[in-house]
Amino acid sequence: MATGHPHARELGDFLRARRARLRPQDVGLEPGGRRKVSGLRREEIALLAGLSTDYYQRMEQGRDVRPSDHALESLAGALQLDGDERRHLFDLARAARRPVRARPDHGAERVPESTRRLLHVLATPGLVLGRHLDVLAWNPLAEALLGDPAARLPAERNMLSVLFREPESRMLCPGWESMARQYVAMLRAAVADDPDHPRAAALVGELSIHSAAFRRLWARHDVRGNVHGTTLFQHPGVGGITLDWDTYPLPGTRGPVLLVFTAEPGTADADRLQVLASLHATRDGAIGSVPRRAG
Repeated sequence: MATGHPHARELGDFLRARRARLRPQDVGLEPGGRRKVSGLRREEIALLAGLSTDYYQRMEQGRDVRPSDHALESLAGALQLDGDERRHLFDLARAARRPVRARPDHGAERVPESTRRLLHVLATPGLVLGRHLDVLAWNPLAEALLGDPAARLPAERNMLSVLFREPESRMLCPGWESMARQYVAMLRAAVADDPDHPRAAALVGELSIHSAAFRRLWARHDVRGNVHGTTLFQHPGVGGITLDWDTYPLPGTRGPVLLVFTAEPGTADADRLQVLASLHATRDGAIGSVPRRAG
């Protein structure tokens, strides 16, 4: 009988996705004849990990099994997991060993006032993202680069909603696919931490209904913690601008991260970032805007 433990279910889903990713030749097995499943069979992974097929099958089914750390290490090797994926495997398995929390904390996420001050002294675009990629705070340069989050309803101020539900985001960001994969992998890590969180359920359900691209990436079960990358933006005011982006956990909070976009000093991209800041300041001055606290 399947367990009702949400982490056991998530663990089973993760194992199936990672197994489907591997081909026989990836692990030194002969492909053989026509195969009915994509990727490796359960019995092949069990053999590689030194587990019984029945035990491994129970894990994939989210049933009440409690794998030892030694068994998890063997599975990580058999599935060829990278560092983030291995940590994810151990986190899920260890969470599944603990009793389900009766009343998990699903309160509103808050941005420390000191972090808001930091955002506004940064000379580069910066955002604070909640654990489910909701935009909680931002600075004027982030608004200049990505658009004004305040123009959207609070429930729509989410990086994944923008990427998957606003077609113009693909035009603004030619590196859309890479960024989308990274953000989806961050959401997967957050869901694994609290699979029954109502915001996660609502967001995944909404995006699954409206976006085939999201369904495709979500089914990969990629997982990343705090991520980074380099993205080319096509901005209507300054043209092409390539920026590095990194995420940093906020001190004293659980979940929200600071996302910062930077350009290498002395490059044309750094110059374009300065032009973007000037254009944004000029626009605000021209419309007589009153200074306000973003986010």
